[in-house]
Amino acid sequence: MNEEILSSKLGNPKWRKGMPSPNPSGRPKGNIDRRTRVNQMMATASDEIVDVVLDRARGGDMQAAALVLARISAPLKARSDMVRFELDGERPLGEQAQQIMDAVSKGEIDPETGKGLIACCQTIASIHAVSELEQRLIALEEKQK
Repeated sequence: MNEEILSSKLGNPKWRKGMPSPNPSGRPKGNIDRRTRVNQMMATASDEIVDVVLDRARGGDMQAAALVLARISAPLKARSDMVRFELDGERPLGEQAQQIMDAVSKGEIDPETGKGLIACCQTIASIHAVSELEQRLIALEEKQK
């Protein structure tokens, strides 16, 4: 969008980029913008709005009921069952990820749980990598002293 079109859509059409401000003192004190005005109106009417929605929900309006329920109870989240399978924590992380994949392929754990466990392995690998880099940096700084 070029400057001419922009300046004609917003504010003073005679003002061009680089010109001094036509309002150097800024917005007058107490002048409320549209967003603040709407927020104030909603705040004063909020009790009435809540009453209307609750009345409609009680009257059988399913959209109003869904709105009310969404506000008073947390949405249900899917939870996996607890799983048990052999994972050798002494093995390298790559081999542990392979153990997880083997458990998925045997049906010992579901694929979604396997995906989450492998993501945990990746996170641990990242933490180990950062820790190793930190130790190397400390060693280099000590050598330079």
